[in-house]
Amino acid sequence: MYLIVGLGNPEPEYSNTRHNMGFDVLNAISKKNKIEICKRKFNGLYGMGEIVNQKVILLKPQTYMNESGISLIEAKNFYKIPTENIIVIYDDVDIEVGKIRIREQGSANTHNGMKSVVKYLGTKEFPRIRVGIGKNDKDIVDYVLEQIDKFERVKINEGIEKAALAVEEILKSNIQTAMNKYN
Repeated sequence: MYLIVGLGNPEPEYSNTRHNMGFDVLNAISKKNKIEICKRKFNGLYGMGEIVNQKVILLKPQTYMNESGISLIEAKNFYKIPTENIIVIYDDVDIEVGKIRIREQGSANTHNGMKSVVKYLGTKEFPRIRVGIGKNDKDIVDYVLEQIDKFERVKINEGIEKAALAVEEILKSNIQTAMNKYN
């Protein structure tokens, strides 16, 4: 069983922002694989199903971003999911819009949601997919929480689609194959 966690902000006013890439990728995965993310538990919303013959849980933490690890660890412990079977998806300002980066491990850098995940898991060694949102000269907080306009949405959607396909590749083959194909 795999736990696929998308990081985002649960408040409606943040639904079309750069900081919600994790939620957006889970929405794409959910739609394609007909897995409803509507059950409430683990301080989050989740759905269960199968993707390429692998049992999966899709989880959207409903905590503040900087407490995302609470939701993840509750689901991990309840289902006894090994850390290597957890995939965390989130936005990254250091990656160009429309691009993704897959890694087997790494630091949280400045991402508060990932800092929480690392804290609660007690390790940096777990798969992650970073969805590029680029950056500009604005304050970082203002930038990631800003609404995405329709022109940028086209490029953002490219990254979301690649990330969703990368999850399928990890489940079908392995993370190395996904890294070779999508990085």
